Amino acid sequence: MIKVVVGSSNPVKVNAVKLAIEHVFSIDDLDCVGINAPSNVPDQPMNSQQTKEGAINRVEYCYQSIRADYYVAIEGGVDEFEYGPATFAYIAISNGADISVGRSALLPLPPVVYEALKKGEELGTVIDRLFNTKNAKQKQGAIGHLTNGIETRESVYRQAVTLAMAPFINSDLYGQWG
Repeated sequence: MIKVVVGSSNPVKVNAVKLAIEHVFSIDDLDCVGINAPSNVPDQPMNSQQTKEGAINRVEYCYQSIRADYYVAIEGGVDEFEYGPATFAYIAISNGADISVGRSALLPLPPVVYEALKKGEELGTVIDRLFNTKNAKQKQGAIGHLTNGIETRESVYRQAVTLAMAPFINSDLYGQWG
């Protein structure tokens, strides 16, 4: 049995990791647990660097805390890109020896959302207010609300975790990495 530790107790993140790893290894008996791992970055990372650092900090904390086969951390953030503000997540995956870092797709943000984030609010709070929901970040997230449920926070995270697993899936092609 493969054991995976996720650097969050958020059920969306834990389930996305569980589904991705089960699919990668074609198994259905994965031991996947979430722990509260500190990101050591702001609660709402406002640029790519902070977001990436948060994911790496979380995965390193997991590695130092519990023995497992894989450690996975997902850190959501926002940044201003050439075509406007967007939200995304960085994924950090470690097997204890190597680390792979990937990023999810970008979701363009409406100006009203980005302005609220620049004033210090968290994305989940803004989405809850705009869509009259509670705790969107542990459900379909901004992605689900802004795409009318076509994609969700979990579906995007699941894909990003799968892609970040590529160096572990084909380690012979990646050589020295990490």
